[in-house]
Amino acid sequence: MTIADVTEQEAYRRRLEEKTEQLEALNRVVRHDIRNDMAVIRGWAETLPPHVDDSGQEALDRVLRKSEHVIELTETAREFVESLSGEQTPDLGATDLRRHLETELEAVRETHPDAECRLDGDIPTVSVQGNEMLSSVFRNLLENAVRHNDSDSPEVTVEAIEDADTVRVRVADNGPGVPDDEKERIFGKGEKGLDSPGSGIGLYLVHTLTQQFGGDVRVEDNDPRGAVFVVELPKADPAETTATA
Repeated sequence: MTIADVTEQEAYRRRLEEKTEQLEALNRVVRHDIRNDMAVIRGWAETLPPHVDDSGQEALDRVLRKSEHVIELTETAREFVESLSGEQTPDLGATDLRRHLETELEAVRETHPDAECRLDGDIPTVSVQGNEMLSSVFRNLLENAVRHNDSDSPEVTVEAIEDADTVRVRVADNGPGVPDDEKERIFGKGEKGLDSPGSGIGLYLVHTLTQQFGGDVRVEDNDPRGAVFVVELPKADPAETTATA
């Protein structure tokens, strides 16, 4: 072993230590700050029904549902961070594809009213292998399709296709597309995790989560322009305990 090899190993060890510290810091933020703040928001929202008329009840119900969903996500995110740091294996089970995909489609429509986000066909009623972080997969892909779109009229088309053992979710846009030499690197494959190039941590998170779920993600060219991100997820074993309703 040469001096150069030793130096490289030491540099790699230090990078791993830095990553571990970053993950631990993120874990603390997720477990304490975000979760506690959302619990306070939910608590105050639960006191509002006597002060809300029928016209505002739907909005209040949405606030309560979203608050509960974020609290659930913080727990799953904690498991995700710990799985990255090697502390534990994420808890997976049968997860409702339609609920997660419809929720994130509705959210991106509300957040980006100037973009046209449409569903091509019906979402199959099927459970896939995953957990609550499945929402993060769809959220990041949809946000990426809108935020990085250089078209005057951004368009995003979502399609879910059920096969014998898997389900493919396609998120197509009319943006600038992804060059061939970036189609692998954009997910951080072969790169150093959180420092990977491309669209930031979002696509790295998508890739990492789909791998944890036993699936995969890839990007293809759209016609006539743009990109198509394809997530392929294994169907859940019918005998499995449902992880998320």
